[in-house]
Amino acid sequence: MKSFFPKPVFKVDDIISYAELVAAENANVQKGMNFQIKPEYSIFLMSVRKNAPYADEWDEKTNTLIYEGHDAPINVAKEPKEVDQPLTTPKGTLTENGKFFTAAQSYKMRMIREPHKIKVYEKIKDGIWCYKGFFSLIDAKILFDGVRNVFKFYLQPVEVKAFNKEIVLPHNRMIPTSVKIEVWSRDKGKCVKCGSTENLHYDHDLPFSKGGTSLTADNVRILCMKCNLSKSNKILTIPPIFFS
Repeated sequence: MKSFFPKPVFKVDDIISYAELVAAENANVQKGMNFQIKPEYSIFLMSVRKNAPYADEWDEKTNTLIYEGHDAPINVAKEPKEVDQPLTTPKGTLTENGKFFTAAQSYKMRMIREPHKIKVYEKIKDGIWCYKGFFSLIDAKILFDGVRNVFKFYLQPVEVKAFNKEIVLPHNRMIPTSVKIEVWSRDKGKCVKCGSTENLHYDHDLPFSKGGTSLTADNVRILCMKCNLSKSNKILTIPPIFFS
């Protein structure tokens, strides 16, 4: 039997501050991996930016987010990047890696009917995050990266519809991080219509429902909630923005 998820505070691709993230989850979300922070779901904080601490990545061919597990804490390993990512703590209890790995294996072995659900927030820049929506944890592996063993968690984006029906979102509906960063810089972190810096959202110029793509910055812009609601699926043309 499927569990019912609370209605999200944010829409997918909403741009938010860390304070808004914390307020929405009513929890101090500081760790990247947060197993069952709520009974219905867990939370991943991710980043595919240059110099990010972990090798998270999007696999567009399989429509999968590949999330890397986390290192041993500094009080356990002096050089965390040189030792295997831990499954258990020194006391023998499961780490966050271990909890998510167990959940993924339980689904693969059909010990549970539904994959574990994870809310994902992506870091765009310091203090700026993007809500990515719900994902299903469909697999987990322990892989050798040339230095040590690391956990890899495989997630597919899902949308919860009426009657709790889930559909897997097509990969071209997900806006790549590189596009988000380019659009944020181009639009200077504000609504392209009114200049507001509050309640921002990544929006498609030509709507996805009308054949628009998420894969290029040319079809993505930043709108505030008010301007996005007033758009009503109208096709707007944005003049090119040049920087000196």
